[in-house]
Amino acid sequence: MRYLFAAALLAGMSLVPVAQAQTDGAPATDPSSERFSLGQIIVTAPRPGGAGIDANTLSSNAIYTFNRASLDDAVNLMPGVAAGNSGGTRNERLVFVRGFDRFQVPLSIDGIRVYLPADNRLDYGRFLTTDIAEVQVAKGYASVLDGPGAMGGAINLVTRKPAKTLDIDVRGTINLDNDVDYAGYSTSAMVGTKQDRWYAQTSYARSFTDHWDLPNDFRATVPALEDGGARDFSRTRDWRMNLKVGFTPNDTDEYAISYTRQAGAKEAPLHVSDTVSTPRYWTWPKWDIDSVYFLSTTALGDRATLKTRAYYNQFDSALRSFDDRTLTKQTRGYAFDSPYWDRAWGGSAQLDFRASDADTLRIAFHYRHDKHVEAQTSFSAAGVPSTEPKQTQTENVFSIALENELKLTPDVTFTLGGSFDWRDLKRAEEYGSPLGTSGTPATLYNYPRRDADTWNLQGRLDWQASEALALHASLSSRARFPTIFERFSQRFNQAIPNPDLKAERATNAEIGGTWLSGPLRLEGALFHSWIDRAIIPSVPILAYPCTASTAPPAVPTPGCAQRYMSQSQNVGKGHYYGGEISLSATLMPGLDAGFNYTLTRRKLHYAGQGAFELTGVPTHKGFVWLDWSPVERLHIVPSVDLASKRWTLFTATPASSPVRYYRTGSYANASLRIDYGLTDNIDLGIGGRNLFDDFYGLTDGYPEPGRTFFASVRVKY
Repeated sequence: MRYLFAAALLAGMSLVPVAQAQTDGAPATDPSSERFSLGQIIVTAPRPGGAGIDANTLSSNAIYTFNRASLDDAVNLMPGVAAGNSGGTRNERLVFVRGFDRFQVPLSIDGIRVYLPADNRLDYGRFLTTDIAEVQVAKGYASVLDGPGAMGGAINLVTRKPAKTLDIDVRGTINLDNDVDYAGYSTSAMVGTKQDRWYAQTSYARSFTDHWDLPNDFRATVPALEDGGARDFSRTRDWRMNLKVGFTPNDTDEYAISYTRQAGAKEAPLHVSDTVSTPRYWTWPKWDIDSVYFLSTTALGDRATLKTRAYYNQFDSALRSFDDRTLTKQTRGYAFDSPYWDRAWGGSAQLDFRASDADTLRIAFHYRHDKHVEAQTSFSAAGVPSTEPKQTQTENVFSIALENELKLTPDVTFTLGGSFDWRDLKRAEEYGSPLGTSGTPATLYNYPRRDADTWNLQGRLDWQASEALALHASLSSRARFPTIFERFSQRFNQAIPNPDLKAERATNAEIGGTWLSGPLRLEGALFHSWIDRAIIPSVPILAYPCTASTAPPAVPTPGCAQRYMSQSQNVGKGHYYGGEISLSATLMPGLDAGFNYTLTRRKLHYAGQGAFELTGVPTHKGFVWLDWSPVERLHIVPSVDLASKRWTLFTATPASSPVRYYRTGSYANASLRIDYGLTDNIDLGIGGRNLFDDFYGLTDGYPEPGRTFFASVRVKY
């Protein structure tokens, strides 16, 4: 019934009288001058209109209109992109691009990669969007010029740049829970100036979640884990600041230096019903990223351009494990403090040479040095800490890329690119008893070091068939290196390192097109990806044999140390395929509408486990919206998020039980926002999300928030 009511809400809005609607009822799109052009990556689609959502780009206007303050929530508006939840102890927010996960889709800010050297377990809920100009998503085909690792695509946050002499944008939102009680807030402010030959800007964004409520349909089965109402351990805090200064000596050259600091802290909600696994009371009091970077573009005569990037990144995080839900004591064997101190520095240079009006050659070189340091502190029953010596892993990653863009005719362009990536592992330390020497005193030792290399190749054909219709086809073969965690982590002494783990690969094919005709914009694509040498993280192997091998789980003979453990191996093979379509239009003056839909099917074959399923991505996903302006300055925006079920893993099973997968997470979430412009510079807004209080979860044991409300104000100058 609630699904029908959501559809009726949108249908009803499309039939309202519009005699009083203003001609320019749709919100204006962000001027291109507000985007930090030096920080963009290569995407091929034209910029969005209307609400500001298209196949590859999400505008600041769309993020504000639909109240999407975190990156995972924002990109879920786009076709081909799905938000998820890792579940488990870490309970991180995820993003999938056409089925590819956070390890296979690099994340950048202004083209500078955000990479965590140990495990790259990015929590997309920690990245705020309220102060950025746009989000760029390259899907399947991501240019080799932008750097290594883009096996399934790439995501880039483009910060803002001042567009006038005094440019001010201040926003604030207060969030309310299902009972209309205070639940948190988000705010952002940007102040900048643009002069003839230089510009400067500072921006700040902050988001605080005091709590969020579970839907009223939730029924507690294990009150000690979760009793309903306000979700236990759902508090988070995040803020980010950006300082930017740029120099534009002429019409072709630009030089900018930027500093970004991002800080976060979060708790981790518990599984609501798992009585088999021991609860882990984990918190992250620190999840901080600092980045300083220099970007430039310089014209070298009439035919060549040099683009450079140089950066230094610092990531400091801390994970704490406590005895119980009070989060005050650390006296048990599983209590610990685990700090990470990560550093990265490097840069890139790209030379574009226009050999003729029809032929452009581009060459790029990337270098990155990653350093990871950790030192865990454990606690005894008396609460006495014992700290390990610092363990360090360092490696260098290089990439050289070449791309040629050739206009075969004035309307047909063929782009061919390739790159070669190589990794140089310098140091891989661990503290403990080396594998096979259990019972010996812990010591600081080195894993075997292995270097690796891989190649990438891609091509794309673009045809401007008419003034309104643009078609394209592309084919790319991209690889990504495994992380240090995948190669070396023993996962609480349950896994065996694999220094020889290879890069996994995807071959991505796509055909698609865009049709722009007056107020109508239609985009669509079909895609197919073939996955080879996929990394399976939990392949069982006989670690401590003492008799002839038997099928797992092995039962050791008396006095025997035989035991099976897991290992990451390149044993997966499969394919992803599907399609996406999006449509936006001005139906009449003062009434805009749009929708997008994505079909994604994934199958990965792993001979060692017949019941294996890929989790986290719905087969069907969609988003529908309307923007109605019945009178000047008033905007009424209803919208509906839709998704089918997705595979998840049932964790609350005894160790002797077989692995069990099931589908969960279908939803149709209705939202509504109403904005009124008090003046040309001040807007007030109110709204709500999940208005029907739909109860669903994206992963086993972790329900999503119920009904929420918000009120906001925006001041521009």
